[in-house]
Amino acid sequence: MNVNSNEVKVYVRTRPTACFAQDLIEYLPDKQTVNVHQRRCSRRGVVNNQTSSWSFRLNGVLHSASQEEVYEHVAHTVVLSALQGYNGTIMCFGQTGAGKTYTITGATEAYRQRGIIPRALQEVFREVEHRVGHTFSLHLSYLEIYNETLLDLLASIKGSQEPQGGPLTVVEEPGGGVLVKGLSLHPVHSEEEALNLLFEGEMNRIIGEHALNKNSSRSHCIFTIHIESRSRTLSNATYVTSKLNLVDLAGSERLSKTGSEGQVQREAMYINRSLSFLEQAIMALADRRREHVPFRQSKLTHALRDSLGGNCNTVLVANIYGEAAHIEETLSTLRFAARMKCVRTEPSVNEHMDPALQVHRLKKEIQQLKQELSIQDTLANRAGVSYEKLSESQVAEVRSQVQRYLAGTLDEITIVNARQIQEVFAQFKKIVQEQEQLGQKHTLVEKVHSMSSSSAAKAREPEGAVGELEGGFGLGVAAPSQRHTPSPSRSKGKKAKDSSSTPPSKMEAFEHFKAERGSELKRILKANKAVLLERSAQLHKLTDAINATKRDIDKVGSELEHLRAKRQSQGQFVSAEGEPVLEEAELALVLSLREMKDNYRQAHDELLATRAEVRYCQHLVAQCRVRLLTEFESWYNESFLLPDEVLSILREGPIRPGLVPVDKALALVSKTATRISQQDNKKVRRRSTPTCCLTAPVLCGFTMHRTGHSR
Repeated sequence: MNVNSNEVKVYVRTRPTACFAQDLIEYLPDKQTVNVHQRRCSRRGVVNNQTSSWSFRLNGVLHSASQEEVYEHVAHTVVLSALQGYNGTIMCFGQTGAGKTYTITGATEAYRQRGIIPRALQEVFREVEHRVGHTFSLHLSYLEIYNETLLDLLASIKGSQEPQGGPLTVVEEPGGGVLVKGLSLHPVHSEEEALNLLFEGEMNRIIGEHALNKNSSRSHCIFTIHIESRSRTLSNATYVTSKLNLVDLAGSERLSKTGSEGQVQREAMYINRSLSFLEQAIMALADRRREHVPFRQSKLTHALRDSLGGNCNTVLVANIYGEAAHIEETLSTLRFAARMKCVRTEPSVNEHMDPALQVHRLKKEIQQLKQELSIQDTLANRAGVSYEKLSESQVAEVRSQVQRYLAGTLDEITIVNARQIQEVFAQFKKIVQEQEQLGQKHTLVEKVHSMSSSSAAKAREPEGAVGELEGGFGLGVAAPSQRHTPSPSRSKGKKAKDSSSTPPSKMEAFEHFKAERGSELKRILKANKAVLLERSAQLHKLTDAINATKRDIDKVGSELEHLRAKRQSQGQFVSAEGEPVLEEAELALVLSLREMKDNYRQAHDELLATRAEVRYCQHLVAQCRVRLLTEFESWYNESFLLPDEVLSILREGPIRPGLVPVDKALALVSKTATRISQQDNKKVRRRSTPTCCLTAPVLCGFTMHRTGHSR
């Protein structure tokens, strides 16, 4: 058997009986084909055209086979592949009393009657001893699914790797597989420890009694061997993991034959329901045109998601009861086996990287590369080159070189390694960000900058120093009686050139700005807010409608579930094709539920579109608000805070003058005026004319003085 193929392997095993129906069940000599013949109804006056013969071709027929033969045909290759990193699953399916538990677990009366699980444990530990080139880590878990409830059969044993307590849930792994959260994992180091855990789990299983089986399993059980293999070579950071699932499914039951009542009848309902969901999942997997597979309908199909058409080598053993009284159950089991044979899986080795070993290997490789670089630098006469992380002093040196390069005092930056290149670009980025922060938008509630330099100039200047002076003219601060204060409503942007004039408050100026220069921006902002309010109201209305529809869906679904449970408890009518016949009330609920779900999907799509529109409108409103505040800040600074001399200097730069902070702009102009004054003083000294003095204009706050003498 080639376990790496993409086809599920299916075998049929017949329970030994003295009343084997040889005239109804025929095994062909190829040991792969089963023919079933069913007697037609011979009532007088009734025409019966139903099929009376069926032929099923499987991977093997195990008729009158021993436990050892069953293991060799079914499980031997799957177990060996699990040690190589392939996931494996072996499950037994069939009617109650057909020998599923005997096949998967065996009997305790004799050693030769051991089932697949004990023999698989024996072979695993035997292979672990022989494969001395690898180290193996083995863990066991035992899961029971009873009445759609997950139970841990080994929860009472100490030493597990999972915390005790809390309900078990089936969750999906990031890689695409599934696991049972909260299920205990028990490490094992010998075959004896593993068998003790198996026997402990078997003692905790729930069994019952009915007419066909005195020890009937009332639940589905999944015994899993978790295998992890690592190479003994430390340089190899990869390791493989695998899971070997050995599944004992509860048998399907007909209440008319088992005569179950009370709790046993309720258990039979849950068993038949989960097996029906399993068959639906198998039918969906077998049909390649189907895109959705209903794995989440039951806990059984969800837990076996990897085994059913996933990353796994899957083998099914179909157990049948070869008596004439059970020919209908035999046909149902063989049909399920034929559908299972059409399912395709995608087994692959589960390789992983050990993070600790990977880091160790990479560190060693980095050290070797550094040594090679050192040898190459020595041969190229480049001594002293370091490839370690730059220190703080080296980072400071790089920043200094970048600043000198931008200032024009350095022609080129010396580069000796890749880390220095990265740091140079990082410093360029920081400088660009610092320049962008000069034009950062300020909020409306920021305080007006104090003009300390202007106040100092006013204290130094004589009052009323405006007009003619001896030997020339002067420009200064006028007296309060001679001062003219422009109003915002009449000046319309005229600068407050006199330093003693108090600019209007930002609140007053902002209202004036919105009424005149910023009226268009205000109109756009108001329109966007109106659209945003409309879309928000529509979004709220859709949300309420969807919530109401969801409540109606839950209510109708609950009523439908109640009707179905009532119908299954009382028995159900089926058509000639075997399909269940729905009552009028249940059919009306099904149609209503379908219509509600369609409405819910349409409303949900509309909700997503409206939510996107609301987000876009919020973005537009935020942009308009920022644009309005930015324009106001620029207009306010240019109109009331910055003198003409400052504006004339800043207009030559790349940034709009009003966007530059006032204190930085005044400081920049003061430095420029000081440098001009120093240059003029040098010119005066070179002329050697002590009787004539020419002073360059000096900017100090909002005042400027200029004196001139005749030659």
